[in-house]
Amino acid sequence: MRSSIIASLLSAVTVVYGYANPMACSGECGNAHDPALIRRDDGKYYRFSTGNKISIHTAPSITGPWTYKGAAIPNGSKINLKGKDDLWAPDVTKVGNTYYLYYSVSSFGSQDSAIGVATSTNLDTWTDLGATGIASKAGKNYNAIDPALYWDGSKFVMSFGSFWGDLFSTNMQNPPVKAAAGAAAIGIAFKPEGEHAQEGAFIAKNGNYHYLFFSFGKCCHFDQNRPAKGQEYKIQVCRSTSATGGFVDKAGKKCTEGGGTTVLESHGFVYGPGGQGVYYDPKLGPVLYYHYVDTRIGYADGQKKFGINQINFSSGWPVV
Repeated sequence: MRSSIIASLLSAVTVVYGYANPMACSGECGNAHDPALIRRDDGKYYRFSTGNKISIHTAPSITGPWTYKGAAIPNGSKINLKGKDDLWAPDVTKVGNTYYLYYSVSSFGSQDSAIGVATSTNLDTWTDLGATGIASKAGKNYNAIDPALYWDGSKFVMSFGSFWGDLFSTNMQNPPVKAAAGAAAIGIAFKPEGEHAQEGAFIAKNGNYHYLFFSFGKCCHFDQNRPAKGQEYKIQVCRSTSATGGFVDKAGKKCTEGGGTTVLESHGFVYGPGGQGVYYDPKLGPVLYYHYVDTRIGYADGQKKFGINQINFSSGWPVV
């Protein structure tokens, strides 16, 4: 009897307190919109984020103390579009001895967008190469922002997209500075309802599955116009045995038909988590990193904080 009561209490706690708070963060933990995280071979951590022509922060530990180091692309992008001096949503990957930093050139609400790339051998100084060949204009069913590179075991795949037809992927050349010749943009996830508020695709491998993480809901300007409860950013996931399609959620619903299992959403002082990625840390194992609003501080975009949670995949689905 006592054991059943304890089990019931634990179950209730799980329902009420379903999400762990972000790990402790010290130093400059703000300025973290759409973060990208990587660790250099010498153990130094680097965080890249939207704003200031892609902000660079470094730290000796994944939890800090984080220090601002300047702009990754201080002269702006070579891509001649509105937004070339206000770059968004970076993604960073190491291939061989070279780091690749992908970024978005666009303006808020526009579909006139392109994905660019810069390279580095040290993560500190970058050479902008400009366009990758992934771009969009009015009339396309996708928006070419929020890039994330992924190696599926045989080829490089770039996921991207925001609103319109939502999330897509395309094959990349090797080395991954350009889209593969003739590569099509293939839809991998779509929310059919409302404004199709889905973006920030990020694919990560665990076991036999490729997991497609994404942000769903309203992302920004919470200090000016907060959405109805539950319509703010949250992080969802689908999975597939292929990195280029067939993603379904935990209930078996196709990701291209509105599927998505929630991994992290507003709770406690955490509001609107999103802009996420997954990093396999040598000490902590898989971690989910993201930005969020700390309601104890403020709701403005510039106040968004850097969040990290460990991920448990033991059930076959990511749990923070």
